[in-house]
Amino acid sequence: MSTNSNGRSFYVTTPIFYVNDAPHIGHAYTEVAADVLARWHRQRGEDSFLLTGTDEHGEKVLRTAAANKVSPKDWTDKLVHDAWLPLLETIDIDNQDFIRTTEPRHEENVQKFMQKLYDTGFIYQGSFKGAYCVGCEEYKNKADLVDGAGEFEGQDVCAIHSKPVEQLEENNYFFKLSEFEQPLLDFFEQNPNFIQPESAKNEVVSFVRRGLEDLSISRSKEKFDWGIDIPWDDSHITYVWFDALLNYITAIGYGQDEAAFSNRWPATVQIVGKDILRFHAVIWPAMLMAADIKPPQQIFGHGWLLVGGEKMSKSKLTGIAPNQITDSFGSDAFRYYFMKAIAFGQDGSFSWEDLSARYQSELANGFGNLASRSLAMVRKYFDGVIPTPSDYTDIDKQVIKVAEEAVLNADRAIDEVAIHDAINSVWTLVDELNSYITSQEPWALAKDEANTARLETVLYVCSEGLRVLSVLLAPVIPKATAKLWAALTEGKLGELADQPLSEAGNWGQLLPGINVSELEVLFPRIEAETAS
Repeated sequence: MSTNSNGRSFYVTTPIFYVNDAPHIGHAYTEVAADVLARWHRQRGEDSFLLTGTDEHGEKVLRTAAANKVSPKDWTDKLVHDAWLPLLETIDIDNQDFIRTTEPRHEENVQKFMQKLYDTGFIYQGSFKGAYCVGCEEYKNKADLVDGAGEFEGQDVCAIHSKPVEQLEENNYFFKLSEFEQPLLDFFEQNPNFIQPESAKNEVVSFVRRGLEDLSISRSKEKFDWGIDIPWDDSHITYVWFDALLNYITAIGYGQDEAAFSNRWPATVQIVGKDILRFHAVIWPAMLMAADIKPPQQIFGHGWLLVGGEKMSKSKLTGIAPNQITDSFGSDAFRYYFMKAIAFGQDGSFSWEDLSARYQSELANGFGNLASRSLAMVRKYFDGVIPTPSDYTDIDKQVIKVAEEAVLNADRAIDEVAIHDAINSVWTLVDELNSYITSQEPWALAKDEANTARLETVLYVCSEGLRVLSVLLAPVIPKATAKLWAALTEGKLGELADQPLSEAGNWGQLLPGINVSELEVLFPRIEAETAS
């Protein structure tokens, strides 16, 4: 972990994931995106903090646990320890905290938050009747429903889960969401980057302009009791979404450590899937406004991962487990593929064929081969010692220019949460170095001692270019870059995580005279039959 810090705080969150089943690659996609951002900002020297976790209350969990003949706590404990925590290791997530909504630190401080809103008049008791989707844990408007077909013909069906909704009528507690219609619209106007991408912002603004209704935020224990007690009325439990959204502040000290809380909040960026965008971009900031807490700086709604043209779903049994990919391709390839192949913020389609092709052409043949043959030539022609370069030619200077621009462009893209653009910017240097080797033919230069000085320069340029790539790609493919860094630097430049990203393009940091060690194959060949 980097020890550098410029004092700036970067706080990024994933949604906390619902534990009614095991995770699929859609969940992992969100985790990786947040992790790349956190690692990148940490390597900038910022105080970077990544929060993830699990959402464990609600009717859906209760029903799933009952179907499996265990208590909801036993069910969630098993899934968290057997599936959700191992996921972080599977895809190499460097999170600073993992919060569970069943933890005392969360439950106790949710109650403090709710009591504050009740005491200030933002919560009241009333009756409610509506269509409820257990899968979404949400009351649905007519616009969110479709006509059922087949076995569900004649019924109102949730457009997301394709299952009939339930008609519920209860005396509940309500949050005065309607009072925040204009404050939210004003906030969106004053903070144009609060919701990103632009398509997501337009959707949310349009939704709010149609008018907001007060939100039912409790369920009677006569219906079910798996949730956090309403602090002033223990015959009701808290609506699962009202509970879950608060994890972003309870994890960092709200209600118990105000110094820690004020140091981290507001969050820099909260990564969510577009299907839960309204909760995060409408209900969440309204809740915070009611409690006199600043909203986060940005809500970023990424697109869906599609398989066969359809969004992956646990309930529809269309999910792919992350280890189905990592067991064959490794965690680095998983991270690289999903961050580069899909424009972050847009829907993207996954296919085994595309993954295999990109692995071979971009990782194995592109970056991996560049690294292995460059270091192999240093070892072959100069006994493994980084040579001293002579005067740079125009073609050498072009490589240096591409390296400098790659750093600037990638860094700018990260600020825009355009992870795919950042990687594309870095890859310009991969392509440039491969072209450089092809044009300079170091193997031919090595045949004539008269060309030794030129050979030294060429291989120094290749080695220094790999140093730049190691730093830039460390947040994306941490395992491969760690191996390359160790082989390339002999420990003389310090830890890879301590290399400032902003200075990565400052040419000449790799010192001549360093001994390079043998580099194992970073991205081994994968036989076709094992790749799907």
